[in-house]
Amino acid sequence: MKVLAPLFILLMAFTSVRAQESNKKNIIYRYKKYEKFDFEDLVIEGETGSPGDLSIAPRYQRKFKNKLPYRKNFNSEIRTGVERVR
Repeated sequence: MKVLAPLFILLMAFTSVRAQESNKKNIIYRYKKYEKFDFEDLVIEGETGSPGDLSIAPRYQRKFKNKLPYRKNFNSEIRTGVERVR
């Protein structure tokens, strides 16, 4: 009985895989080779203008120093924060 149960499970799994493979069909997708767009009825209203000045001023980029010291963990700070909430 111990041998028959795993064999039965393997047999059922194998037959379900074979059934799924036999249900697959070759699907062929066909797209339109040519499509025409009609833009004659399209009306666009607006004003055209050119910008007066296109200049970008250079800016000074600050380099900030990390305020938090490098530590592997913050366990003591977490404990004091939890104690303050209580």
